[in-house]
Amino acid sequence: MKRSFLKFVWGAALILCTSGAFAQKAQSLFNGKNLDGWKIHGTEKWYVDKGELICESGPDKEYGYLATDKQYKNFELTVQFKQEADGNSGVFFHSSLEGTKIAGWQAEVAPPNLHTGGIYESYGRGWLIKPEKEKEQYLKMGEWNTMKIRVSGDQVTTWLNGHEMITLKDEKIGAADGQIALQIHSGGGIKVRWKNIKLVPLKG
Repeated sequence: MKRSFLKFVWGAALILCTSGAFAQKAQSLFNGKNLDGWKIHGTEKWYVDKGELICESGPDKEYGYLATDKQYKNFELTVQFKQEADGNSGVFFHSSLEGTKIAGWQAEVAPPNLHTGGIYESYGRGWLIKPEKEKEQYLKMGEWNTMKIRVSGDQVTTWLNGHEMITLKDEKIGAADGQIALQIHSGGGIKVRWKNIKLVPLKG
């Protein structure tokens, strides 16, 4: 009886320690106050309002990006977004920028039925994978959504509001690394709020 109890105690302690270690690894990429750790590319609007990060189309109605100063290879990224107008945006990973020309891969954030959670390669092969049609229902337009993106080696998986959207294996992705970047699509009329942008590095 005592041995069983001790095993239970040690097991519980191990779980708590492991959970604590996992929590300590999480990095908050947005501090809720300013754009420290990020760089604006283009003339579109990026600003902080009530602890949230806002991207909004400007007068030029062009593409715009907000990219991290650091580069990341293998990670699990969690972000919340709310599309207040149009909502055509995205989360780039393994990316690099020259002005507003971006090379890399995008986990799509878009209006309903336009493949949120799919993977698009800019200035390359275009759409690599789109979610199955029945999964489009998981987007809550005008409400807060939670997207998780896991990149490990050549495998990418995305989730939207707890539902797996896609899993993709691609050697080109596995061979790259780069910045994480949020996008404003061209065309104007876009406004998206972001918060709780957190990243856990993964071992390669």
